[in-house]
Amino acid sequence: MANPETIVLGGGCFWCTEAVFLEVAGVVAVESGYSNGKNPRQPSYEDVCTGQTGYAEVVRLEFDPELISLREIFEIFFVIHDPTTLNRQGNDTGTQYRSGIYYRDEAQKAVADAVIAEMVSSGVYRGSPVVTEVLPLADYWPAEAYHQNYFANHPGQGYCAMVVSPKVQKFRKTFARHVKS
Repeated sequence: MANPETIVLGGGCFWCTEAVFLEVAGVVAVESGYSNGKNPRQPSYEDVCTGQTGYAEVVRLEFDPELISLREIFEIFFVIHDPTTLNRQGNDTGTQYRSGIYYRDEAQKAVADAVIAEMVSSGVYRGSPVVTEVLPLADYWPAEAYHQNYFANHPGQGYCAMVVSPKVQKFRKTFARHVKS
């Protein structure tokens, strides 16, 4: 892999987003973390859960653009979470669960804007507005070690079984060609 790319995505609880992207062919690293908060110091999970820090739960992806394009990453992202619910994914509510794409350059922003426009015009969201924020990556902090690879380490935990697993299954079914072998 000559030139890996990175992108930071917020799609609700980072356990869900991380679990899916760990299975995507061409994604070489996935790390759960926090991004785009109000205070430029590393927050704790407990801080973020208050909803007062401005940080979103995110994943930082490193991927090989020769194996998977940024467009394909975004297409997967928009299928595995609901980009039409503000500060909410299912029963998880709060600004930390907002939908977001945090880009590093204008080329990434252009791809994000194009994919969102195409999805809206396709009618897939039945007229609901897409509330995904598309912003420059202001900062990124890795989440605590116990959050990393959470689903793989706790597949039988209640939230994982009821929320994370269905998202992973949806990815596998919808994007079979992108599942790591």
